[in-house]
Amino acid sequence: MATRAKRARRSGGRQAGAPAGSLGPCVALRRPSTAVEAPRASSQVARGAGGSEHDPDPVAGFLSWCGRVGLQLSPKVAVSRQGTVAGYGMVARESVQPGELLFAVPRAALLSPQTCSIGGLLEQEQDALQSQSGWVPLLLALLHELQAPASRWSPYFALWPELGRLEHPMFWPEEERRRLLQGTGVPEAVDKDLANIRSEYYAIVLPFMEAHPDLFGPSVRSLELYRQLVALVMAYSFQEPLEEEEEEKEPNSPLMVPGADILNHLANHNANLEYSADYLRMVATRSIPKGHEIFNTYGQMANWQLIHMYGFVEPYPDNTDDTADIQMVTVREAALQGVKGEAERLLLLERWDFLCKLEMVGEEGAFVIGREMVLTEEELTTTLKTYATDLKTEQDILSNKVAYAKLSWREQQALQVRYGQKMILHQLLVLTS
Repeated sequence: MATRAKRARRSGGRQAGAPAGSLGPCVALRRPSTAVEAPRASSQVARGAGGSEHDPDPVAGFLSWCGRVGLQLSPKVAVSRQGTVAGYGMVARESVQPGELLFAVPRAALLSPQTCSIGGLLEQEQDALQSQSGWVPLLLALLHELQAPASRWSPYFALWPELGRLEHPMFWPEEERRRLLQGTGVPEAVDKDLANIRSEYYAIVLPFMEAHPDLFGPSVRSLELYRQLVALVMAYSFQEPLEEEEEEKEPNSPLMVPGADILNHLANHNANLEYSADYLRMVATRSIPKGHEIFNTYGQMANWQLIHMYGFVEPYPDNTDDTADIQMVTVREAALQGVKGEAERLLLLERWDFLCKLEMVGEEGAFVIGREMVLTEEELTTTLKTYATDLKTEQDILSNKVAYAKLSWREQQALQVRYGQKMILHQLLVLTS
């Protein structure tokens, strides 16, 4: 459900999108070290499909399943809760060298609209399941498999997070979301996501489930469950990249990759997913010492994107891909505040309209500012005023361990998003002063 133009993952990453409109292809969910671990026990629906609530060892069940489906795991790595930044992760049991294979997932083990148990029906009805997001077939596949008594993927579902405890901002109360993330672009992106999810569910998904009551029981006919699965797909699914000669084609549909979605994310990652005809392979990209966690990357993701799509952030200044995304209309309003007289105002609006016709700016566009892009001092100052708090207030909290510890997990995550963006803007402000 991402709103930014560039949302697809790199070849090794997950997807990064969302359903309908702002939703797009996806990626994988994990929280870096500052995050409070969210329980990964299966949701009630998932338990009905796979491991029970009292499953003594979901990891053992998953590893046994890997053997049955041909998922090859290197003896040098282990799936574990210990030694990982959050939830389940993968750690090195022995030192790993660059280029070494960590695991290989056969395509037959992937969970997609083509491999699920209702794949034939989804293909037959594909025209009726078209949507802006392109996610409906996968979401219907998940809705069916989760409540199927003998789903092939039940041991895989046992490692999923509890759907009711996902920390994406779309699940925060609206007041809290706006108060904590004002100025970051996240509240506006979430509003679009929620509207698109609701529209897609009632226009396409629910009618399809009602037309096939033998395949979709009452327990999965729920807008709330659908919203939770959208967040899960947003955070955990992968999108296979197009070949260079296919760049003009529509992006590939998302799919679930057991094993690969266990890896947590870091901008400074040490593994990457490679695609081939028969297998998806996770390969080490640098040396990994014994006992260290293995990290994938979800792409070059700013913190506002990470919190929006995955429910976590990388604390400042660890995320080298962080940006401050300024809405183009905000820049226009900042420029209008500095005009002198009606003639100058009309001239500025004419220039704006001209740039709109050239498709260089637009009502829905944003300037993505990293460490090299510079706007005027007035525009930067005005943009900083869109945030609810000033930089010094947040610096004081971050430097005070006692005060920081008193914040809720959501307040800490939102603070990291705001502070990273403001630091980028303040550094630019210094350069232009």
